[in-house]
Amino acid sequence: MHFSRVSIRSEVNNNRIECLHGTLSDLRRTMRAFKNPDCVIIEGQRIYYNHIRPHTALNGKTPAEVFGIKIEGKNKWLTLIQNAAKS
Repeated sequence: MHFSRVSIRSEVNNNRIECLHGTLSDLRRTMRAFKNPDCVIIEGQRIYYNHIRPHTALNGKTPAEVFGIKIEGKNKWLTLIQNAAKS
């Protein structure tokens, strides 16, 4: 949900979604050749952002960890792939 006309000091703000948009915008600028929205690299970035990358706004947790989804092991990418292969 997007709220318009809110300030950074208000109780409701868009900081988290704007951070995601900035991250994806930087990625798109770097990879201009990938015009297809179904591109596997963009999907990989989404998985990285939600399951692997710790967020300072979430006290060093990933969004998945905040929602109770834990990924065990040293190599989180490998664990995600192995779990997906089992499903």
